[in-house]
Amino acid sequence: MLAFIGENIATIVVCGFLAGITGAIIARMVIDRKRGVSSCGCGCSSCTMSSAYHQKK
Repeated sequence: MLAFIGENIATIVVCGFLAGITGAIIARMVIDRKRGVSSCGCGCSSCTMSSAYHQKK
Protein backbone atom coordinates (compact mmCIF):
# COMPACT_ATOMS: atom_id res chain seq x y z
CA MET A 1 0.00 0.00 0.00
CA LEU A 2 2.79 2.43 0.85
CA ALA A 3 4.54 1.57 -2.40
CA PHE A 4 1.40 2.48 -4.34
CA ILE A 5 1.11 5.80 -2.52
CA GLY A 6 4.79 6.52 -3.05
CA GLU A 7 4.58 5.85 -6.78
CA ASN A 8 1.43 7.93 -7.24
CA ILE A 9 1.88 10.77 -4.74
CA ALA A 10 1.85 13.46 -7.43
CA THR A 11 -1.41 12.17 -8.89
CA ILE A 12 -2.97 11.92 -5.43
CA VAL A 13 -1.96 15.49 -4.56
CA VAL A 14 -3.27 16.90 -7.85
CA CYS A 15 -6.57 15.01 -7.50
CA GLY A 16 -6.95 16.27 -3.93
CA PHE A 17 -6.26 19.83 -5.02
CA LEU A 18 -8.79 19.63 -7.87
CA ALA A 19 -11.39 18.05 -5.59
CA GLY A 20 -10.89 20.89 -3.09
CA ILE A 21 -11.27 23.54 -5.79
CA THR A 22 -14.40 21.84 -7.14
CA GLY A 23 -15.88 21.58 -3.65
CA ALA A 24 -15.20 25.26 -2.98
CA ILE A 25 -16.87 26.28 -6.25
CA ILE A 26 -19.95 24.16 -5.52
CA ALA A 27 -20.16 25.48 -1.95
CA ARG A 28 -19.96 29.07 -3.21
CA MET A 29 -22.71 28.40 -5.75
CA VAL A 30 -24.97 26.94 -3.04
CA ILE A 31 -24.33 29.91 -0.72
CA ASP A 32 -24.99 32.39 -3.53
CA ARG A 33 -28.18 30.56 -4.48
CA LYS A 34 -29.46 30.71 -0.90
CA ARG A 35 -28.73 34.45 -0.80
CA GLY A 36 -30.52 34.99 -4.11
CA VAL A 37 -27.42 36.25 -5.89
CA SER A 38 -27.46 35.96 -9.68
CA SER A 39 -25.04 33.42 -11.13
CA CYS A 40 -23.93 35.80 -13.88
CA GLY A 41 -23.34 38.67 -11.47
CA CYS A 42 -25.17 41.35 -13.45
CA GLY A 43 -28.70 40.92 -12.14
CA CYS A 44 -31.94 40.07 -13.90
CA SER A 45 -33.06 43.53 -14.99
CA SER A 46 -31.39 43.29 -18.40
CA CYS A 47 -32.16 39.62 -18.99
CA THR A 48 -34.71 38.94 -21.72
CA MET A 49 -36.02 35.86 -19.92
CA SER A 50 -36.38 37.48 -16.48
CA SER A 51 -40.17 37.63 -16.79
CA ALA A 52 -40.30 33.88 -17.36
CA TYR A 53 -38.18 33.07 -14.31
CA HIS A 54 -39.43 35.74 -11.90
CA GLN A 55 -43.18 35.84 -12.32
CA LYS A 56 -45.03 38.28 -10.09
CA LYS A 57 -47.45 36.56 -7.76
